[in-house]
Order: sequence, then structure tokens, then C-alpha cells
Amino acid sequence: MTATGTTPLQGRAARPAPATAPRRRRLTERRSKAVAFVVLTAPMLIGLGVFRYVAIGWSFLLSFSEARRTISLGSWVGLDNYQQLLSDERFRDSLTMIVLFTAMIVPITFAGSLGLAVLVNRIRRGRAFFRTAFLLPAAVSYVAAAMIWKMALFSGVPSGLANTLGALFGVDATPWIQTQSPPLYWIVLVTLRLWLQVGLYMILFIAGLQSIPQHLYEAAALDGAGAWRTFRSITFPMLRNTSVAILLLMLIAALQAFDEFYAIFSTGASLGSEPVRTPLMHLYGVALQDQDYGVGSAGAFLLTLLIVLVTLLQGRMLGFSRDKD
Repeated sequence: MTATGTTPLQGRAARPAPATAPRRRRLTERRSKAVAFVVLTAPMLIGLGVFRYVAIGWSFLLSFSEARRTISLGSWVGLDNYQQLLSDERFRDSLTMIVLFTAMIVPITFAGSLGLAVLVNRIRRGRAFFRTAFLLPAAVSYVAAAMIWKMALFSGVPSGLANTLGALFGVDATPWIQTQSPPLYWIVLVTLRLWLQVGLYMILFIAGLQSIPQHLYEAAALDGAGAWRTFRSITFPMLRNTSVAILLLMLIAALQAFDEFYAIFSTGASLGSEPVRTPLMHLYGVALQDQDYGVGSAGAFLLTLLIVLVTLLQGRMLGFSRDKD
């Protein structure tokens, strides 16, 4: 026994026990996983930060600067770029046009995709084939599809598909894209958008249809409800959240329209003579042809603000994410 009254054994027992081998192994595994996570995600995070968020921040600063023929920050002009853009009649006309296009294409695409979803969902055999067949156009490039519509389907020459079909009914060859009175080019744009998008939204509607409890349809059948009454009373109300989400996607896609408009109406010359001009086409001309990056950046943020406000307004009006009754 020592002078303090404790035995050597008790002194050794009071010391902290060394880390055990399993604990060291767990710590080593955790460090290895952390290092692997950092190594695997660092390139993506660095690229996302540099090419996305830094670029967005730099563009935001450019929108308040005089940046002509350079992306360097010039003299600070405040809101002058925004005022200049809003006072441009061509930009205001492009906003009016894209609103009209959105009001036209969104209801047509919504009704077409919902109708196809209901029909395909009722098919018992070959459902996977029809889903795939309607979804395939969504994987096609907008530019490639627009060139097919422009040079093959609605080329305006007698050998074009649309004019060939019209000749069977005695209709003369029509320059679809060049005819502005009446504006036949809208047929080209609307059919192109439908072909590209209706299959994708059909798949989303089918996912919503398959989540509806089947006992509701069985109860409706026992009550003698017909197909239209069942759709109106059960199917469509149960697709409320799905419908609102799809409408939001359609609105955003319509307001961001650029590829097919540019590919169909561009002739290789400078922009400005197109019968239909979207806001992104106008900003493309301002930023990349006139090389006024300050005004172009201001327009990009104005269009982003418009899309955000429309999206929030629609979600508020239609009750997005509200629980089903």
C-alpha cells in the first residue's frame, strides 16, 4: 500500500483504458469513407461552383455594369441596363409573344398528355410498348427536331410531307413557315412542341394514375357511373397535385423557349426579321451579336424573375402540395 492509501492495482485501474482495436478500426473506416467522399464529390462541387454559381454571381454584377464587348466589370450604371431593356419595344413585344405562346401551348399539351395517359393506362397488353413509343421523342434534340420540321415536314416545297398530304385533298403547296397572314408558322411550332413534350408528361400522368386506389373505381362501377363521370369525379380530382406539378413544368419550359424558334426562323443572318421572337432570342442577339453583356445579363435576370413569379403565382392559386381531400 502506498502513502496515499491506494494500492498499485487501484492506481492502474483509475487510468483511462487505451483505445481498443475495434474502435481504431471503425475510426479508420470512417476516415477512409470521408476521404473517398471528398475525392469523388470535389470535382463535381468545384465545377458546379465555378461554372454555375460563380458564373451566376458574375452575371449579376455585369447586369449593373456597362459591359460592352467584354465580360470584365466596367463602370457601375445601377439599374440603367434594366431600364434600357424594359424601354426596348422589341423586348416588350417578345414578352407579349411568349405569353401568347405559353397560353396556347400549355393547355394543348396538358390535354393531349392527360388524354394519352388515360388511354395508355387502360391498355392491358403492350402498355410498355406505347409508353416507350410516346416517350422516345423526349430524348430528341430540339434543334434536330426543328430542322426535320423545317426541311422535311413543313418545307414549303411540293415534295414536303405536309404539302404532299395536302395535295391528296386538292390543296396547293403552302409555304408554312413564310406565311404570316394567316400565321401558319404557329402550326409548325405547336406540332413540334407537342411531338417533343407530350410523351414525357404522359409518363408523369401515368405515374399519378397508378397511385389512385382501385377501390374508388370499383365503387363507382357499382354505382353505375360512366367513363366521363368517373374521370370527372375520381380521376381528375385525384390527379390534382400531379396536374399542378406538370403545369409548372410546362410553364417554365414554354417561357424558356429558344431552340426550336431559333432553328426554324434563323437564316444565318442577324436576328431581327423573324415573325416570332422569344425573349431568349432577343437576349441572344443583344449579348452574343451586339456583345452588350450588361444588358444581356439584365435581361436574363428579368426573365428569371418573371418565371419565378409566374411559378409562385400558379402554385399559390392552384394549391400546390396541398393535401388531397
